[in-house]
Amino acid sequence: MPKKIVLLTLQTFSTTGGIQKMTRTLAHSLTEIAARNKWSLRLWSVHDKNKDVMTQYIPAKDFKGFGVKRISFTIQSPKLATTSDVVILSHINLAFIGLIIKLINPKCKIWLIAHGIEVWRDISFIKMRLLKRCDKVICVSNFTKQEIIRLHHTNEDKCYVLNNAIDPLMKLPDNFIKPQYLLDRYKLNKDDLILFTLTRLAVTEQYKGYEQVIKVIDKLKLTFPTIKYVLSGQYDDAEEVRIKDLIHKHHVEDQVILTGFITETEVSDHFLLADLFILPSKKEGFGIVFIEALACGLPVVCGNVDGSVDAIRNGELGKTVNPDDLEELECTLTEYLKYPLDIDKRKHLQQQCLHYFNEDNYINKLQDLLLDERTR
Repeated sequence: MPKKIVLLTLQTFSTTGGIQKMTRTLAHSLTEIAARNKWSLRLWSVHDKNKDVMTQYIPAKDFKGFGVKRISFTIQSPKLATTSDVVILSHINLAFIGLIIKLINPKCKIWLIAHGIEVWRDISFIKMRLLKRCDKVICVSNFTKQEIIRLHHTNEDKCYVLNNAIDPLMKLPDNFIKPQYLLDRYKLNKDDLILFTLTRLAVTEQYKGYEQVIKVIDKLKLTFPTIKYVLSGQYDDAEEVRIKDLIHKHHVEDQVILTGFITETEVSDHFLLADLFILPSKKEGFGIVFIEALACGLPVVCGNVDGSVDAIRNGELGKTVNPDDLEELECTLTEYLKYPLDIDKRKHLQQQCLHYFNEDNYINKLQDLLLDERTR
């Protein structure tokens, strides 16, 4: 009998974030696997609407959005799963539905995608129960795998590491020239030394480390008078005030450029604009933004206390710092800024990243996991 696969998500197409990007790539890869093996695939989303589907990732006929109709989603998704072989939950917040499916159809294999902070803390009884009952926990990094085992005593044999992959539809550069329109927009010069951060800026998530960068810019500007720090990402009102206060406190008004939200179509160009990507975060489950930067030939500095180390392959593709050590951060940034990568080195860095984090590798590993279910 053909394998029937269901991917249940909270949100996939109607907003942009690390989990949404990961889920889109997962949907695209599952679509390829289903076509290759003549299996069926359905993707149902709680928050998306039918019109939100991006058909370059999955055919519209295989997608259903419930537009925040949670009750309808909760009722209908277990029915869909009664004849399914594998149900993949994109987030542990879908635990209740996963348990219902397991009760209705015990033969159905339940997979949970474990990203990061949502499983790095105390969780409810229902979520803990899902970890006990599910058949596979797909962890986006080795760090997340170790945390879920340590904190929740999850059976190690059911935990698998599947690093995220570059979005197969991401626009990747074939030259490494700083885009003139962005230089003009931000009033920058081609010879400026540009640090770049792209992340969500929220007053409730003060663990991303960009405030540490703001602090060291005050010292770095003495050695590098042309240094600029482009800080991008959607921010809330409270965080905007806090960041601007930090900028003023550390006297870096002329160095820090707060851009706000940037569109997906401009992300690659912002990576080209910069000389170094910096995000010394403490709570990245993996950090898709790191491999996106690397895929654009941009060197990366990240934190050393979370899943970021998987994205740079434990130092092979980038450098880590202690997010709380300002002296180490300053020294590491100084080393990069003294010797920015030339075009040939950026091309090599891009090739290294794509060698490890391409979708073909992701598909092959994912297919192996699916085929493994048929032998159990």
